[in-house]
Amino acid sequence: MKSKRIGFIAMSGVRAQNPELLAAGLTLPGFIERSKVIASLPSLSLLTLAGLTPDRFEIEYREIADLRAAGELPDDYDLVAITSLSAQIFDAYAVADRYRALGIPVIMGGLHVTSVPDEALEHASAIVIGEGEPLWPVVLADFERGALEKIYRSEPAGLFDLKDAPMPRFDLLDPGKYNRITVQTSRGCPHKCEFCASSILLTPRYKLKPVEKVIAEIHAIKRIWPRPFIEFADDNSFVHREHYKTLLRALVRENLRWFTEADIRVAEDGDLLALMRDAGCQQVLIGLESPRQASLDGIETATNWKHRRHDQYLAAIERIQDHGITVNGCFILGLDGDGPGVFEEVLRFVRESGLYEVQTTFFTAFPGTPLYRRLKAEGRILRDRAWDLCTLFDINFQPAKMSVAELQSGFMGLVKQLYSASETAARRSNFKRRLRERRHAGRREFPAAA
Repeated sequence: MKSKRIGFIAMSGVRAQNPELLAAGLTLPGFIERSKVIASLPSLSLLTLAGLTPDRFEIEYREIADLRAAGELPDDYDLVAITSLSAQIFDAYAVADRYRALGIPVIMGGLHVTSVPDEALEHASAIVIGEGEPLWPVVLADFERGALEKIYRSEPAGLFDLKDAPMPRFDLLDPGKYNRITVQTSRGCPHKCEFCASSILLTPRYKLKPVEKVIAEIHAIKRIWPRPFIEFADDNSFVHREHYKTLLRALVRENLRWFTEADIRVAEDGDLLALMRDAGCQQVLIGLESPRQASLDGIETATNWKHRRHDQYLAAIERIQDHGITVNGCFILGLDGDGPGVFEEVLRFVRESGLYEVQTTFFTAFPGTPLYRRLKAEGRILRDRAWDLCTLFDINFQPAKMSVAELQSGFMGLVKQLYSASETAARRSNFKRRLRERRHAGRREFPAAA
């Protein structure tokens, strides 16, 4: 019997629609650098499902950007699996509709589908709500017997244990196409930020992948890319410090360079920072959100954690970067506490803090988030269900303390300064100068935080 063919199609290539921003992006390469990196990362969720797919199936992983460049969609699949960020979901629906018109069933899943399942059902043969790993074997079994259900739901949510995670099928990727490969070491986040559209929508629990599984994935990647750059696909690494110290000690032996996301608590533990440096950490992205404490009030809905930590921001950035690890500080513009003066405050903070890298985005109401529900109830969503504006670089809400035009013009003025050649060079130079001074003083090993 001929093997059934499954096409795993990743919706790649997020693009902002803001015309002024697109024009400026041509002269501000630093501004769009991080969004380009995100857009070019392979879909770890699809590679993970591929790792759960039995050998009796023939499988293929394709990026939608490559398929469009080729001018056509492959039509020889028996089943298609699609996942997409909200910003690309309309394109994903169009692809799904084309396959279904050919009589090829389509399975859709991911954060967006989990957030708006009724909408996704209009375009998919079946949808997966929640974590996909425990459901994919059931989906395949039903497919083989010609009895796909419309909805597959993880119930109760968040029970999947990462010790049972399969090896992602990194071997399906084109080795020459990717300069960063993703590995997940944890899922979830203890903070409940109002705007966050991350894996906390899939699981209410913070959970860890066993160290030996992470290292096995690293080894699988290194068989294809001898010296890879790894992006740890975690919402918040290092929450459980002792676990991560064990992982970092194992990573020291792997000769890697890597990037991850965390919160400012990493600065509290000098031993952790030293291990991060020795294990190859190049940069840590931290959601600072705002230099204004008033703007942080209420954005973290569980304990107002970021509001309470605001006074530690400057010292934390200094301590992390003094270990040779650059900080990419992320700021959200248009928070309810932001008035027209916030743009100058961000610029001043970036200069004062010595941040090596900075990322600025608009306050964005993603589907499924408390923020979306609140702004919709307040009548502040400008275009309902305009998911294609969920790029982080487009405005789709009415700010509380300024007009949309003020937010747009203030943002543009800020990024033109932040990402100018002179400001970017100054940030790089200041980081390197301070690091040389610290090392010259004989303090390569830095004391733990008080």
